Amino acid sequence: MSRLRPSRHNQSSSQSRPPAGSGASVPPAQPPPWNGPPPGYAPTRPARKRHRVFFWFFLAVQALFLIWVITGIAGNSGIPAECAGLTGDELELCESAGDVGTAIGVGLIIGLWVAVDVILGLTYLVYRLARRQPAA
Repeated sequence: MSRLRPSRHNQSSSQSRPPAGSGASVPPAQPPPWNGPPPGYAPTRPARKRHRVFFWFFLAVQALFLIWVITGIAGNSGIPAECAGLTGDELELCESAGDVGTAIGVGLIIGLWVAVDVILGLTYLVYRLARRQPAA
C-alpha cells in the first residue's frame, strides 16, 4: 500500500528538503517584516477608571460648612450668660441682641460658603478646560 500512495511523512519531507547533491539550501519560511501600523491607525488607550477626587473633596467641604452652620445656630440656644441677672424688657433685649448676633454670624458663614463654592467651581472649570482634547 505504501507503493500506491506515499505517506504524508514522505511527501512533506521531500518537499521541504532540496534534492540530494544539489548543494543549495532552502531558507526557512519567515513572516514578512513589520512596516508599522497601517495608515490612519490610531492606537486606543485602555479605559481608565475615573477617580472622582474633586467630587469627594467638594462633598467634604459642603459637609464641613453644613456642620459649621448647625453648630453656629445651636450655639445660641438657651439664655446667654450675659443676660443672667436681667428681667423684663432688658432680658428680652439681651436675648434679641444674641439672636441678631447669631443671624449675622450664620449669614457670614453662608456668605463664605457661597464664595468657596464659586472658587471651587471656577477651579474645576479651568481644570476641565486644561485637560480637554484639542479639536482636530
